[in-house]
Amino acid sequence: MKINERNILRHELIGLKIKIKYSSNKYLIGLLGKIIYETYNLIYIKNGNKIRKIPKKSCIFIFFLPDDKEVVVDGKLLVGRPEDRLKKRLKYW
Repeated sequence: MKINERNILRHELIGLKIKIKYSSNKYLIGLLGKIIYETYNLIYIKNGNKIRKIPKKSCIFIFFLPDDKEVVVDGKLLVGRPEDRLKKRLKYW
């Protein structure tokens, strides 16, 4: 199944380009990079030659999909182990 805006939470996020649209930490807003690792509460983003740890639950992210679409995702939906996201039942609107 190809990744799109309706099934992004059920796919691997590592390798996707990401931008932080909102964060409770004002210094993270606008940060752009590539996801290189993911844990229960954190996303690791490579920005230039730096690796930044970003808390999922306090951010709203913009994901740039391979087909040049942008998807906005509330980080609260991402909290949890990446493999457990597949098991979640989500409502799409």
